Amino acid sequence: MPGLEDALDALSGRVSSLREARAAYPSDLAPTLDAALAELDTAAELLAEAREALKKAPKRQGGKKDGTQRELKLLRQVYRAFPVPVIVLDGGGVVRRINPETSRMLGSPDGYLVGRSFPLLVDVSRRAAFRSHLTAVLQTGQPAAFESRLAHQGRTHTVQVALTRLTMPGEPQQMVAAVALPTEVQLPEPGARRPEESDGALLLAAAKRQDLLARMTTLLLDEEALRQPVALPRATRLLAADWADWVVADMVRDGMPRRAAVVAPKNQPLGDIVRQVESSPPAASQVVAQVLERGSGVVHEMVDDETLLGFCADGPLLTAMGAGSMLCVPIGDAEGVLTLVRAHDRPPFTLADLGVMQEVGLQLGLAVRAQASFQTRSRAADALSASVAPRNLPDVPGYEAAAVYHPGASVGAEFYDVFPAGKGWAFALGGAAGKGEEAASVSAMVRGGLRVLSVWESDPDVVVRKVNEALVSQGTGMFVMVTAGFVKGRKIRLSSAGHHPAALLSPDGSVRFASGGGVPLGIAPEAETEVEELTVGVGETLVLYSEGLISSRNETGEPYGEERLADVLGRCAGQAPSTVVKAIDADRHAFSGGQVWDEIVVLALRGI
Repeated sequence: MPGLEDALDALSGRVSSLREARAAYPSDLAPTLDAALAELDTAAELLAEAREALKKAPKRQGGKKDGTQRELKLLRQVYRAFPVPVIVLDGGGVVRRINPETSRMLGSPDGYLVGRSFPLLVDVSRRAAFRSHLTAVLQTGQPAAFESRLAHQGRTHTVQVALTRLTMPGEPQQMVAAVALPTEVQLPEPGARRPEESDGALLLAAAKRQDLLARMTTLLLDEEALRQPVALPRATRLLAADWADWVVADMVRDGMPRRAAVVAPKNQPLGDIVRQVESSPPAASQVVAQVLERGSGVVHEMVDDETLLGFCADGPLLTAMGAGSMLCVPIGDAEGVLTLVRAHDRPPFTLADLGVMQEVGLQLGLAVRAQASFQTRSRAADALSASVAPRNLPDVPGYEAAAVYHPGASVGAEFYDVFPAGKGWAFALGGAAGKGEEAASVSAMVRGGLRVLSVWESDPDVVVRKVNEALVSQGTGMFVMVTAGFVKGRKIRLSSAGHHPAALLSPDGSVRFASGGGVPLGIAPEAETEVEELTVGVGETLVLYSEGLISSRNETGEPYGEERLADVLGRCAGQAPSTVVKAIDADRHAFSGGQVWDEIVVLALRGI
């Protein structure tokens, strides 16, 4: 077919001239692009002629077949040398072939783009229009053109897309040639690497990943992240600040993934799309189910299936979110899934990003687990604290009562109580020698025993001795210092088992201490106690206090002591019990620099 060969030679020459014109006049591209589009039509006609020639050619005539192959080879060379991006699509919009100019513009080799859906490169607002134009071109054979943006690999190009139907030899279905005519073209230097592939950019990206891990570790190890449920929202906000447009966290609860956090782009109004992402069930998401099942992350450098994250009222979630690239990693050991989405105009996620996010997911899982464990233990500690200290002090006839309680560095064992006893009232203060849950449970048992036995017994010393018998029989191995008193009018009968002596403050400011003493409970079957009866007149205040108050130390190691306590009490003459306990607490705080090692308990009863 000499005529076809001559036409192809002429086309090749004109394409070379167009390439030279583009290089010579980069600021005046309109004539060149118009001519390139016309040459594309010419190439399509030549392809049609070649197809007809192939149909007419005898199947077993080797010479003619070789000639046709030479013609097709020449056509492929012309296609590869075409000076504008040309993408061959099938009827579904899937990329079947691209020329080198397309690779240069989009920043990806043909092996990466072929087989992927071309509409995903088109601006979200124009995808529906593109599909309509594609269908019309296939059905009518009439060319169509529209302006849009193409986004890939962090690059965005405003282009005029021209669609032309063509029938290619060897293809069972009709194809469409999409010519992307950029409004601005920058000629890449031969052999030059893309900016994101430079050594400096790679080092900067690696440093950025390490910085993220360091910041995430600091954030998740913060004490507040353990005490309050803030680890997940803090982590998602940190990731959304620099790493993604959308961050979605789904946590597994009762065996099902449930949406726990959604962070939208800063410029995204809190409208329907955000609410739809928040309300979309993660159990319906393919990618969430896949990550939970496999226990490993997945990265989609170019989202080619917009249904992966599920659907909303407006269609696929990823379409509504403007997703160009997506990354999903497990949170901990299948405790949830962390999903990051970037828009088309940002660089896509890479395997290196997947690696660092896998580590972030692991850290976040550990933090969530530690938070749950801490809160469980905290609730247990709160329950134990409630078992050794009353929520409110009752009104004791003829007296005004007040107390102050400070927990120590760990779950402690100090307790105090005011409660009805027989025909009167009783109070108690003490604590097991030790720390932790076991010591607190022993103190709670002693407090409960004092309350129960006081209903039937009229003497606090008898009550204290019976509690000692019960404590020894339990075999806890712990001993408890305690003082208990029964109030009958102005008389208060005290029983002390190894406890500090109570202090009695008179209206004139004088202070005297009771005898105190005795042996702590739980040491021997036969209790050794000290019993004393006091008279608390109107205006006098009886003050009981814990070991933690007296043993508080200042920066030089000096103990607070009972002498300093007496000085503070002397300055509180005539004051209400609430004022007295606050003054003692403030003085101890100033003395010890605000440090609290052991529990501080102060209980005051004033005659009125």
